[in-house]
Amino acid sequence: MKKSKLALLVLSLSVILFSGCTRSVPLVPKEMSASAKAFNLPSKGKAGLYIYRDSFLGKELKKDVWLDKKCLGETANQVFFYTSIEGDKVHILSTESEFSNNGLSIKTDSGKNYYVRQYIKMGVVVEGAAFEIVDKEKAQKSILELDMAVQGTCSD
Repeated sequence: MKKSKLALLVLSLSVILFSGCTRSVPLVPKEMSASAKAFNLPSKGKAGLYIYRDSFLGKELKKDVWLDKKCLGETANQVFFYTSIEGDKVHILSTESEFSNNGLSIKTDSGKNYYVRQYIKMGVVVEGAAFEIVDKEKAQKSILELDMAVQGTCSD
């Protein structure tokens, strides 16, 4: 009987830890979001960058994202960013993690869109975040279900 009570306690604590109300971030008008979801190719000399978050883990958390050491914005679950960036260049994305920032380098080509998923990962004390590059079809399918967040609203 003790094992089942312990298992129930662990399960209950897990549900409490990983659920909770989703925190929101400021969103752009629906028209702006719809325009970004057209996935048009960027103008000459530019690359398009989509960063999105759709993970189950850490739904209640907000995490800052920086692009080339400048605040891109604060993510929450079920949001994305779109930004036009310089093409033919290496860009550095970084996001908050438990003990230090996690980063990702992306070499962009002009005229292409890039898709990066931010996901929450378990930590020792608090959850952290990381990035992964995602293929176009999978990313676009996810982004169509998300809302576009306002840029430039980092907590730091």
